[in-house]
Amino acid sequence: ITKAIKLAEENRSEALIIMLDTPGGLSESTWEINSEILSSNVPVVMYIAPRGARAGSAGVYITYSCHITAMAPQTNIGSAHPVGAGTQQPDSILSEKITNDAVAKIKTLANKRGRNIEWAEKAVRESASITEYEALEMGVIEYIADDIDDLLRQIDGDTIEVISGDVVLNTKDARVNEIDIGFANRFLEVISNPNIAYILMVIGMMGLYFEFSNPGAIVPGVVGGISLILAFFAFQTLPINYAGLALMIMAVILFLLEIKVTSHGILAIGGTISLFLGSLMLIDSDLPYMQISLSVIIPVVIITAGFFLFAIYFAVKAHKRKVATGEAGLIGETATVTDMTDGKGTVFVHGEYWQALGTEDFPQGERVKIIGIEGMFVKVDKL
Repeated sequence: ITKAIKLAEENRSEALIIMLDTPGGLSESTWEINSEILSSNVPVVMYIAPRGARAGSAGVYITYSCHITAMAPQTNIGSAHPVGAGTQQPDSILSEKITNDAVAKIKTLANKRGRNIEWAEKAVRESASITEYEALEMGVIEYIADDIDDLLRQIDGDTIEVISGDVVLNTKDARVNEIDIGFANRFLEVISNPNIAYILMVIGMMGLYFEFSNPGAIVPGVVGGISLILAFFAFQTLPINYAGLALMIMAVILFLLEIKVTSHGILAIGGTISLFLGSLMLIDSDLPYMQISLSVIIPVVIITAGFFLFAIYFAVKAHKRKVATGEAGLIGETATVTDMTDGKGTVFVHGEYWQALGTEDFPQGERVKIIGIEGMFVKVDKL
């Protein structure tokens, strides 16, 4: 929105129309957007559209900050009661402070734009919501428009006060230029979905775990690193609970310890529980659209726990596997005698000739068992 306002100012546009359909958002972002709109030299028109759209929570504050507000048919606005970002269950005093601050902000906007103050306060304190016709009748919005062209015809000739003074809109036959938000913003919009950000973080953890437990695999490490970077990039737009993040990191540590410590699966169970609890706590918001869906958490936890247990199984199996290289790898192997005199000679094993000490003289071609290593000699005995 900030870039769009600057572009509209540079192009000396008649107005900037924002089409809004949102359940809400973070308070900090909302106040920043409001500040940009209030400081704009171009009239900013809020259009809650298309049909079926809503301006919920943060959308109410942004709507009230705009110079002109309009709604399409079958839309609604309201439910602006704030939730305490950073505290899952804010105490009564903190909750009251947050609510009073939000009420003061929206009343200031209502006074500035000459809109309904009483309903604005009710929307914040009681989460009141109204339809487009109720909003028009109550003075919450100025217009109901079927589409952009209808809106442009209705606002034509309006006198609007912007930061630099009054301007008269000439929009009846205005040409509409759509502003593309760009690939970066679209991509951020996708990964900022709490479910997507959560999955990216889990993929990152799995990839790095696999890379550290199997050095040189490269691909899992690269994929894991990129996924983690994208996840943390998305987290900057989400209310993260760091206790939940710590629990998820703890889960990985417990899975790693399961390889090193004989716990008979206790550490793995603890890691699974820690992963599940961390997933539930990761996003710190009471808003449903800002939370990770349980239908995503459960399969992700099951798949992730299965992945770690699978990796642990093969890691333990590899640690227990008999050494197959070097001198130690020869013990227990079968060798072929090439010559043997007075208990000394040579044997052929693993494609190599070794000097050998026998418990007795073995004839050429006899198969013997290597029972030990003594200096540069292998000790052999009959099978």
